Amino acid sequence: MSEFAYFRFKSHSMLTIEEEQHKDEIIGLTEEVLDAKGIECDSKISKISEEQLREILEEVRKLQRRRKRLVPSADDSVETGVEHQNEGESPYIR
Repeated sequence: MSEFAYFRFKSHSMLTIEEEQHKDEIIGLTEEVLDAKGIECDSKISKISEEQLREILEEVRKLQRRRKRLVPSADDSVETGVEHQNEGESPYIR
């Protein structure tokens, strides 16, 4: 079901290059949005207007941004660890 919605997004040129490269993530998030809206089958997705499709994609993007903010990347944790390590150390002076 959400894969069909993904292809509708793609056929209407709604996706960014990054979203196209992360197909599985977009499909998973779309599944969550469609479940929340009570859309359960391809026949309903095929009848959704382009405007409604855009609204669904916007909700997918909001969910994606929210998740990215909640999950720190590996780079963030390394930088944060270095900052905390340097906070407690006194500078070396000859």
